[in-house]
Amino acid sequence: MGRKFKKDPKNKKLFYKYLSIITLVSLLSVLIVCSTYLGIASKYRNDEQLTTLARNTTIISKNSEKILSQFSGKYNSDDVVDISPLSMICNTINNMSAAIDADIFIINMNGEVVVCKEMMSDRFRFDSNAVCVVHGGYKIDQSIIDAATDKDYTEVGRLGSTFVRTQLTAASPIKINNKTVAIVIATEKITSSWYSYAKRMLQIFLVAALFSLVVSFLAVYYLSYRLTRPLRDMATATEHYAQGDFSYKVKVRGHDEVAQLSEAFNTMAMSLSALESSRRSFVANVSHELKTPMTSIGGFIDGMLDGTISEDKYEHYLRIVSDEVKRLSRLVTGMLNMSKLEAGEMQINMKQFDISADIFKTLLSFERKINDKSIEIVGLDKMESMIVSADEDMMMQVIYNLIDNAVKFTPQNGYIEFKTYRDKEKLFVSIKNSGAGIEREEADKIFERFYKIDKSRSYDVKGAGLGLYLVKSIVELHGGQIVCKSRINEYTQFVFWLPNV
Repeated sequence: MGRKFKKDPKNKKLFYKYLSIITLVSLLSVLIVCSTYLGIASKYRNDEQLTTLARNTTIISKNSEKILSQFSGKYNSDDVVDISPLSMICNTINNMSAAIDADIFIINMNGEVVVCKEMMSDRFRFDSNAVCVVHGGYKIDQSIIDAATDKDYTEVGRLGSTFVRTQLTAASPIKINNKTVAIVIATEKITSSWYSYAKRMLQIFLVAALFSLVVSFLAVYYLSYRLTRPLRDMATATEHYAQGDFSYKVKVRGHDEVAQLSEAFNTMAMSLSALESSRRSFVANVSHELKTPMTSIGGFIDGMLDGTISEDKYEHYLRIVSDEVKRLSRLVTGMLNMSKLEAGEMQINMKQFDISADIFKTLLSFERKINDKSIEIVGLDKMESMIVSADEDMMMQVIYNLIDNAVKFTPQNGYIEFKTYRDKEKLFVSIKNSGAGIEREEADKIFERFYKIDKSRSYDVKGAGLGLYLVKSIVELHGGQIVCKSRINEYTQFVFWLPNV
């Protein structure tokens, strides 16, 4: 009981596990938020840039159509008759490319680049003999040409197989007389400036995340410690209980579910303490109940054998020995029945019988004790036959225990009153005896197993505290109930009911 319990580092395993999980979840949450933000920001930027590219390719295509329409001659995708309009278009492309920092060029319907800013001479005129080192090797896929022939086209990709890396692309058709003769294409790399921006944002997020994690770690550490402290207290308490020390109590903190669990744990400890006390009391009672008759039986038989008791007194002492043997038999039977009831192994053999007749028969077995105490029996002349459906052997035990209890506690020249009656649903049996009565506090406990009203055993000298517990259990097993009514220094009355046949 005085054993000291050392704190085991393993007791904090749950605390560290909980702390690690919460920290990991917080870190993952920050990373998810950061990744989501960068993804949304990247998509938003791409959409904005594609909108800008599409708007400018449309402007160039409309401007090109207007320029070409102002000049006579025939223009097609393979031959340019007039150099002047191409110079104007090339100049427009050059200015627009510089303004939006994009690569803009025009392709014919075969996918070849025919106009780009690199074809402009130093005198700002289109040089048809110029060789473009940038776009000279481009050959736009037919699928792109088909997609951009009749309407504007945008993509985030490699423009078919033109580029090695993903780029932003917008295309608008140039139409003469409702016929597409060329396509304006504008491309923009996903520049390093965006990656720099993303990197800066990631750094900001990581700094914020680090700060948040530190704060979260401290908060989670504190909360985890508070949440797991009652569990550690309970673990310590179980160690005490395992050693039989039920005095240790878990401290209740707050009013939440953990506090309710702590209260329930303490309630359980009190129940275990009461059960342990009852068990010890039961062991002491049973030991005494076994020892007393065994001592009497052994003493009387030894007296007969060694001649201490004369032969003319044999019958008297043999009767005492017989009573003690019966007492031992009842004690053992009660313990066996209690064990069966608690294990749910008690089998009920239902049959119909007259419970009033069983009361008469059982009362006859107490005739000598009743006569010795000059007890008056009341109510037998008014009892009628009462048929009940129950296990007769069990009901006989109920009746026997109640009569035995009444005879035991009825004073000299007292009375015991019997009554049976019924209503539409229930059959009632009442056994009332005069005497000292039972305190209200005691009346609530007398049906508990091993409980004895008189701890000093000055009255209940031959009981183990099982009789009324078995009575209550058997009655409830039949679907009935039993109650105790008492008035101090006047009477004690037990009334039980069973369902009608």
